[in-house]
Amino acid sequence: MVVSERVLKWAMRLYPPLLSQRIWVQKFGKGFTSVEVKVSKSFLNKNYNHSIFGGTIFAAADPFYALLFDQILQRRGFKVRVWLKSAQIQYLKPGRTNLYFRISISEEEIAEAEHILKTVGKYVKAFPVEMYDKNGLHCVSLINEVYVRNLYTDEKSTIAY
Repeated sequence: MVVSERVLKWAMRLYPPLLSQRIWVQKFGKGFTSVEVKVSKSFLNKNYNHSIFGGTIFAAADPFYALLFDQILQRRGFKVRVWLKSAQIQYLKPGRTNLYFRISISEEEIAEAEHILKTVGKYVKAFPVEMYDKNGLHCVSLINEVYVRNLYTDEKSTIAY
């Protein structure tokens, strides 16, 4: 479904798995080429060491590359299935304050995806996510591998790849 940046921002803010973990979408960039996210530290996601629970941090990075690619490609006329294929995370420092991250997709990356979807039908690529605390300390490094499949008109929408 194609929606506006504002509608998706509020839908993600109120989406129970993110809301309960205190994951807050601050802003989607124009045309869904970027997103800014805040992970607030609270009693709901604090671990034994008084830092943000690693599962919360991992969950915060999970949906956004897939959402961005889905919205961008739908606006360009593609019917696609997009999901996070794999992910790797490295906790560099404990998240003792709120964490922030920004991801963006360049025009070159979009053009590459379009070309591969038109020729091969399937686009798989790994993208980085870097999270920082409120003091600018680099706390988390992730790699998210996104899978995008060009769906053809004869495929059923319930088929998963």
